[in-house]
Amino acid sequence: MASAAEQLASNLNFSTFAKAEDLKKRLWFTLGALLVYRLGTYIPLPGLNPDAFAQAFRGQSGGILGLFNMFSGGAVERMAIFALGIMPYISASIIVQLMTSVVPALEQLKKEGEQGRKIINQYTRYGTVLLGTAQAYAIAVGLESGNGLVNDPGWFFRISTVISLLGGTMFLMWLGEQITSRGIGNGISLIIFAGIVAHLPTALAGTLELGRTGALSTPLILAIIVMVVGVIALIVFVERAQRRLLIQYPKRQVGNRMFQGDTSHLPLKLNTSGVIPAIFASSLLLLPATLAGFANTATLPGWATTVVGALAHGKPLYMVLYGAMIAFFAFFYTAIVFNPKDTADNLKKHGGFIPGIRPGERTAEYIDYVLTRITVIGAAYLIFVCILPEVLISQTGVPFYLGGTSLLIVVSVTLDTVAQIQGHLIAQQYEGLIKKSKLRGGKRGR
Repeated sequence: MASAAEQLASNLNFSTFAKAEDLKKRLWFTLGALLVYRLGTYIPLPGLNPDAFAQAFRGQSGGILGLFNMFSGGAVERMAIFALGIMPYISASIIVQLMTSVVPALEQLKKEGEQGRKIINQYTRYGTVLLGTAQAYAIAVGLESGNGLVNDPGWFFRISTVISLLGGTMFLMWLGEQITSRGIGNGISLIIFAGIVAHLPTALAGTLELGRTGALSTPLILAIIVMVVGVIALIVFVERAQRRLLIQYPKRQVGNRMFQGDTSHLPLKLNTSGVIPAIFASSLLLLPATLAGFANTATLPGWATTVVGALAHGKPLYMVLYGAMIAFFAFFYTAIVFNPKDTADNLKKHGGFIPGIRPGERTAEYIDYVLTRITVIGAAYLIFVCILPEVLISQTGVPFYLGGTSLLIVVSVTLDTVAQIQGHLIAQQYEGLIKKSKLRGGKRGR
C-alpha cells in the first residue's frame, strides 16, 4: 500500500490538478472566505475616533496589542469589527481541552466518538461567547478611558462595541468551520495565517527601507534573509519529524488458515505541542508591559518600572523567562493532548504490542518515556526558533512580523494545507485508476 501511494504521489502533475474539479471548488471557496475575512478587518467600530486611536495604538504596538494585531491581520490597529479575531475561540478550545483532563464527565465525552466531540465543540462555542463578551466589554471600557478615543462615551457605545466585536468573532468562528468542511485546510489556522501573511510584505518593505536609509547594512540584510530561510528549513524538518514506535500484532487463525501477524508504527511528532507554547509565553510576557503602558507612568512604583524595563524585547531577563515558559508549556500542552495510558489501552484492546514491552502499564510507561525525551528536543527547537529572531529584532530593529511565532504559524499551516491538497490529488488519481480498471473489466466481459 505504501509503495502504491508513493507511486501515485510521484505521478501528480498539472493535468491531475486540472481534472480535480472538487479540489478547485474547495480552493476557490477558501480564497473567497479569506477575502471576506480581510475585508472585515477594514470595517471600523461605530463611535470611534480613528485618528486618535491610531495615534494611541502607535504607543502600545510593542506590547501584547502588537501580538494580537498580528493574529488579527491588522484589525486591532484599525479597531475593526474583527479586532478580537479568533483568539477567544482558541482560548476557549484550550480551556476545554484542559478541562477534559480534569473533569471526568468531559473526559468520558471525549471517548464517545463523534457525538461526544460535537458536544465538546458546543461547549467550546459557549466558552467563546463568554470570553468574547468579557474581552469586548473590557475593550469598550478601555477605549472610553482614553482621551478623545470615543465620540460619545456611555452604555450605548459599550453595548454596540460588545455586539460588534462579539459578532465579528462568532462570524470568524463560523467562517473557519466552513473553510474546514467545504474548503482546504484547517479554517481557524488559515484565518490566522492570512492575517500574518497580509503584513509580511509591509515588514519586508520596512526592512528594505531601513537598508535604503542606511539604518541596516546590505550584508546584514542578506544575513537576515539567509537566517529566515534557514529557520524556515529547520521548521519544515522538525514539524515533519516523527519518532515511530514499532507495533506488532499476533498471528490469528481464521477457519483453517493461519494469518501472519501484521506490523505497523505509532508515530510520535517531535513537536507535539505545535505553536501553542510560543503564543502562551509571548502573551504572558507582554502583558506587564501592556498594562504599564495603559497606566500613568508617574504613578507607577520604582520596582514596577524596573520590572517592565527588564521584560522589554531583547533584555536578558525577557529571554530567560521566554525560553523557560516555552519549555514549560511544551511539556504541559503535550501532556494534555497526548495520553500514553489511553494509547496503551487502545493497543492492548486491539491486540497490538511493542516488542519487548509488556502490554498495559509497561507500554504506557515506555510511551511516556519516549514522548518525554522527544519533547525535550521539541522544546529546545521551539526555544531556538523563537529566541533567535528576538535577539535579531532587539539588535537590528527588524520589524516585529519577522518573529519566530509568526514564522512557526506560517510554515506549519502551509505544510498542513499542502499535505491536504496533495491528499485530494492522490484521491482524485486513485479514483481515476479505479474507473479505468472497471472499464477494462467491462470490455473484457463483453
